[in-house]
Amino acid sequence: MRASDEDRRRVITVLQRHTEAGRLTLDEFSERAGTVYSARTMDELRGAIADLPALAPSAPAPLPPESHDGRQLLLTFALAIGALIVIGVVYTLIK
Repeated sequence: MRASDEDRRRVITVLQRHTEAGRLTLDEFSERAGTVYSARTMDELRGAIADLPALAPSAPAPLPPESHDGRQLLLTFALAIGALIVIGVVYTLIK
């Protein structure tokens, strides 16, 4: 079966992760990347990673801290309304 550009990108990602883990040197990565980019079939792509262990699924990226902007805006609005009510009551009492 013919390999697509997306298939090549996936294999390069696997090679990068193995290089980051210390299983491949930069020279080995470079050599295998050349093989991947020149591969025409899926078998050629599999050959570039055949001797490497399967990778554990990558952990999802940590979520950014929860944003409290909505709550903060609501609290600010409530305080502004409260201040207007107090000002109105005080103004009415002073008259």
